[in-house]
Amino acid sequence: MKIGVLAIQGDVSEHVQAINRAMNIFGIRGHVVTVKRAEDVEHLDGLLIPGGESTAITRIMDKSGLTEKIKKAYVEKSIAIMGTCAGCVILAKEVEGGKVRGLELMDMRVIRNAFGRQRESFEGYVEVKGLKEPYPAVFIRAPIIERVWGNCEVVAKLGDKIVGAQQDTSLALSFHPELTEDYRIYRLFFDIL
Repeated sequence: MKIGVLAIQGDVSEHVQAINRAMNIFGIRGHVVTVKRAEDVEHLDGLLIPGGESTAITRIMDKSGLTEKIKKAYVEKSIAIMGTCAGCVILAKEVEGGKVRGLELMDMRVIRNAFGRQRESFEGYVEVKGLKEPYPAVFIRAPIIERVWGNCEVVAKLGDKIVGAQQDTSLALSFHPELTEDYRIYRLFFDIL
């Protein structure tokens, strides 16, 4: 198994370390690489899009050819994608305000920075489909998934707020799993690869 972490912005090294730890914990053979250019997408089984500033990330993705390369790989079913925080925004077909035009692969509408600015960051326990115990999630300038439709389904909630969705082999999360010592979210991603 080969998983790439989009290395434009965000907690790239933290995700690389977390994925490697999760592979070790769950006995999964594979390796992790960073993705900076369109050609880096070739031969990946999975791609993780970390947090950061979604507008800046999508601009760089467009200019480098990554947007089209990732979309093509996804449509051909050769790649699974997990997006965290800004990555969640980038996966959405609709984004409040319309400033961000990302991959638009998931039937969901997202509100950017819905939990507030940096100083309103917090931790909370999230109910996640497929996990027996609540997941300790870190929210930093996090989006909310306002609604899903079509084949997209809700997979994580914080109270009544949607903070996780899955459609086919895409998993979108409002929170930052790389900032915890709980690797169960990565296991869910491995399971859809």
